[in-house]
Amino acid sequence: MRNFKNRYYKRFRMELDLRRWSAPEVRCCSDYRLLSWSPELVEAHGEVKFLSFCDELDAVVFPCFSQQASCVRLMREIADKDGFIPEATWLAEYVGAGERLTEYCGTIQAIRVSRHKANLQNIGVTPLHRGRGVAKALLTAALAGLQQVGVSRASLEVTAENHQAVSLYRQTGFRSVKTLYKAVEPVVPANPAAAV
Repeated sequence: MRNFKNRYYKRFRMELDLRRWSAPEVRCCSDYRLLSWSPELVEAHGEVKFLSFCDELDAVVFPCFSQQASCVRLMREIADKDGFIPEATWLAEYVGAGERLTEYCGTIQAIRVSRHKANLQNIGVTPLHRGRGVAKALLTAALAGLQQVGVSRASLEVTAENHQAVSLYRQTGFRSVKTLYKAVEPVVPANPAAAV
């Protein structure tokens, strides 16, 4: 009989002191624009979350990312939280194929956890739009939004194996403050005896 054990994924909690950070001049190429938060965009944020994470390790670590309906529900829950910060919530849109063929392709949100501290949530860019500065532009806009509302410390968590994201956060000024291990229950086959 096979023994199904939890698998552990290494994650970093990273923080940035916004009192020592100033927004760099960041521009997405002209094919992209950032849209500020609007409740009408909640489903678009959820869809981008799904498309950004569904085929990535994060969908294993956080199974809700593997279904679009769960991602939309997650976005609604984030927007309904008391600490939700609209000024730090952005949606990236690709407009390079013309106004009639736009495509949402990136998302970021933030939740205030104390008077001067906020957590950035679910920073995602869809696969076809990675490597074009979209994540950096989203991150910069969100951090500037946090400063605007008086937040002095931003934090986030990232799976250690996501080397590109870890590198972006470090380049932005985030520092690892804690290493965490997220337990993930294995998927048990419908007929465990057949898996032997």
